[in-house]
Amino acid sequence: MARFLFVVPPFTGHVNPTLGVAAELVARGHEVAWAGVPGATEALLPEGARFLSAVAPEVAAYVNEVGERRDEARGASAFKFLMEEVLLPLADHMVDGVDVAVDAYGADVLVADQQALAGAVVGRRRSMPWATSATTSAELVAPLAGLPKVADAMHQLRLDLQLRHGVAPEVAAQGDLRLSPHLVLAYTVEELTGPLAGSPSGEVPVAFVGPSAGARPLAPPFPWDRLSVDGPNVLVSLGTLNAEVGDRFWAAATAAFAARPDWTGVFVASPELVPDAPANVIVQHRVPQLDLLPHMGAVVSHSGHNTVCETLACGVPLVLAPIRDDQPVVADQVVRAGAGVRVKFARVRSEHLVEGIERALTDPDLRSAARRLQAALAAAGGPVAAADALVGLIDR
Repeated sequence: MARFLFVVPPFTGHVNPTLGVAAELVARGHEVAWAGVPGATEALLPEGARFLSAVAPEVAAYVNEVGERRDEARGASAFKFLMEEVLLPLADHMVDGVDVAVDAYGADVLVADQQALAGAVVGRRRSMPWATSATTSAELVAPLAGLPKVADAMHQLRLDLQLRHGVAPEVAAQGDLRLSPHLVLAYTVEELTGPLAGSPSGEVPVAFVGPSAGARPLAPPFPWDRLSVDGPNVLVSLGTLNAEVGDRFWAAATAAFAARPDWTGVFVASPELVPDAPANVIVQHRVPQLDLLPHMGAVVSHSGHNTVCETLACGVPLVLAPIRDDQPVVADQVVRAGAGVRVKFARVRSEHLVEGIERALTDPDLRSAARRLQAALAAAGGPVAAADALVGLIDR
């Protein structure tokens, strides 16, 4: 029996993939716990999960406040803002708390999310076995490769973070802090990322495990009787962090479905963002996404990594409207693999969405590619493969 400590940021898309892996570890007789920001993170964990706070509660308020200020950031400036204003301050606050949590819990292995840099710092500082939980494939393929000065500046900031917290200079200089030299759990497949040779992740052991879709707490109710039996159902989601910045997008989506009453839409949005929803559209702030996806003919997404992989795991094509951060990289991967079409989020019009959804519903090549990726994702092994890889670190 070993104890695994998951170090996570307070973001839904970064906590959810750990749930299935943790459940598989527990089924094998191991123990699991999570460390991070109290409040937001705890709400995402299953009932009875052990959580160790790594920071004072006011840090959660800071993360929320700074998140509101980044809504307009795009491109390289979004990466820069995320690193300088969110992830590095969060890491500075979390390092000592994670270190205490390791001792209090008696952790044998750390599993550090790519955006919970404190976990990686503690793993390096203690010279203990640790794995990277790569909840987006963008970081595996160097998303800032076309902007080497920006990439170098971000790397230097991560190096400085380690030195501030007592990591030996020669250890801090060993590779990318976001990529454990012991193990990187990638919740995707190489058929999507493409070959990693030549990228930073090409130098570390990467386990492509596909999506980890474990049970999620408090699945919300849903009006299943409103889904269409004959016509296509289409899920439309901008994810948990982006729904509130999509006024123009939701207006276009509303008009698109009003023009196609033969489609049934499920909009993941606050009802006030879709005040004039047509009769063929269901609007809910939260939905049981994993249960819904097998009933969908297409999914319109902001290109969030979890939604993309969970959709493709059901063999469903995508219409992609990336907004910022890793989303354009993920969208490009799906389009390159032939399983999705891309529209411009900032300039989207209803006719663009109608055209994209129609293609996703009817284009045989898109549907064939989605089914091919479905097979690859299933073969990757999911939580079972991830647990296998993590257990392999116990005696390291």
